[in-house]
Parts: sequence; C-alpha cells; structure tokens
Amino acid sequence: MAGVTDRPFRELCLRYGAGMAISEMMSSNPALWKTPKSKQRMVHEGESGLRSVQIAGSDPQLMAEAAQFSVENGAQIIDINMGCPAKKVNKKLAGSALLRYPELIEKILTSVVQAVQVPVTLKTRTGWDTNNRNCVRIAKLAEDCGIQALALHGRTKACMYKGEAEYDSIKAVKSAISIPVIANGDIDTPEKAKHVLDYTGADALMIGRPAQGRPWIFQEIQHFLETGAVMPPLPQQEVKSILLGHVKSLHQFYGEYLGPRIARKHVGWYLKTHEASGFRRTFNAIEAAPLQLEALEGYFDNVASSN
Repeated sequence: MAGVTDRPFRELCLRYGAGMAISEMMSSNPALWKTPKSKQRMVHEGESGLRSVQIAGSDPQLMAEAAQFSVENGAQIIDINMGCPAKKVNKKLAGSALLRYPELIEKILTSVVQAVQVPVTLKTRTGWDTNNRNCVRIAKLAEDCGIQALALHGRTKACMYKGEAEYDSIKAVKSAISIPVIANGDIDTPEKAKHVLDYTGADALMIGRPAQGRPWIFQEIQHFLETGAVMPPLPQQEVKSILLGHVKSLHQFYGEYLGPRIARKHVGWYLKTHEASGFRRTFNAIEAAPLQLEALEGYFDNVASSN
C-alpha cells in the first residue's frame, strides 16, 4: 500500500472505524531515508491512534537500525513486511521474496525484536508459490522469535493479487500458533468479513485495496459484526464531503505541486462505481488545487441534479 496509506488516508480510515492504520512501507536502507518522499513518510508526531510503522529489507542489522530509527521518530509498533510481491521490492530480496529463506527470516526477526522495546509484528503471505506454502512454518518461527502478532495475506508471492484469496492457510496458521492472527485478502464486504472471521478463527481483519475510495468500509464491517444488519449506503452528500475533505488534506500535506497529482488516483478510486470516465479524464488534466476542488463540486452538483 506504499503510495496509498499516507497520513491523510490513515487519518480518514481511523475516523471511519479502522482499529489501526499502518504506515507506508519504509526501506531499511538508510541512504533512502533522506529523500523528500521518505522524510514525509516518517513524520508520525501527533498522529491519531496507535502508530505502527512498516519496514522492509533483507539485512538483519539494517532492519534493526530502521526499527530503532522509527521508534525514535514516534513508532509505537514496528511491522515487518514480508508480504509485498512487487518486483522492485522482491529483487532486493525484501517483502515476500524472503519466504524462500527461513534462516534469514529468523535472523531478521530476532534482530528487530531485540533492537526495540516496542511490539514487533509481521505481515506475510502463504508461501512463494502454490506448490510451496510454508506459512505455518514461518508463523511458528515468528512466534518463537518474539513476534507479537501475524498478519497473513491469503495468497502466495507468485499469485501477486490475481485470482481469489484462500483462507485455509490462515485457518491452519491460527490453529498452529498462540499469538494473534490477522486475516487479509479480498475482504471487500461486511458479509465477507464475517465469513473470514468465522471460517479462519482469526483475531482481526486487515483491509487493504477494498478501502481505496471507500474508507468507510471499516464502519460498515463493524456495524454488520455488531448488529447483523447491513448499513444503508452513505448519502451522496456525505461521500462528497469525505472526498472533498480527503483531496484538501492531500493538497495541504503534499503541497501545491504534488498534492493535486496524488489526489488523482484517490478520486479515481472514489468514482470507480460511477459512470464517470469522462469526468475522470478531465479531472486528471487539472494541475491547480483550487480548480480540482471546483471540478469536484461541479461533478457532485451535476449528479444531484440528474437524480
């Protein structure tokens, strides 16, 4: 979720019911910490909720130093990424590429746990391909190394985001270890959330892509789990308010140049269920922040008048 779960988006998800929002992935390579992008990702002062910072890398010492650096900059939890299947991450033997090397995983986990006084969690996948699912072994190893909770995406590295997530592996991991297990993958409706919790016995759910353009999904899930009833769709006026507020916060956070450019993908996600391809093309050509807000106001006014 690098490039998505920035501070404005995390704050929005927390406001709409997320129990915790994990930061964008931070490289363990200290040479990259001084780039403008990295500096922006590292600011956690005054942030709402528990501050969990995700780190990625393959060198145990560098990972330990990245964890210490993150704690010094406000992290209350360190989350180790061994689930990202992206090529640019995997070619550096980080993310889910590590699943082939349990001995190296053990060294990384031990180094990070010993380096900080805050809880350390792990995000991973079921294995490196469908013939090599080793998540139960990795989960037991993680528990032995002192990992406090494990988030498991129901796909292998090779699966990327294709096909459907499978939950048998998450169920097997939950049965094999005593630390909390967080189920992840294709949890895109309140009904699916309940099914995954019931089927796997997981302690919690992690929502990623389904929250893009729909940060209120956490509220919908919580409502369904508590009442058994589906929340009515958000009124168009509330969706407008959320989207405009989100775009304004992106402008403020990233500034006049980057803010409008980063806002484009978020607006695309919000409007993906609308017949709005023409508007999105127009919106994506707008470079000035005030004009983006004006265009969105006009779009929602047109929608309201056509209804």
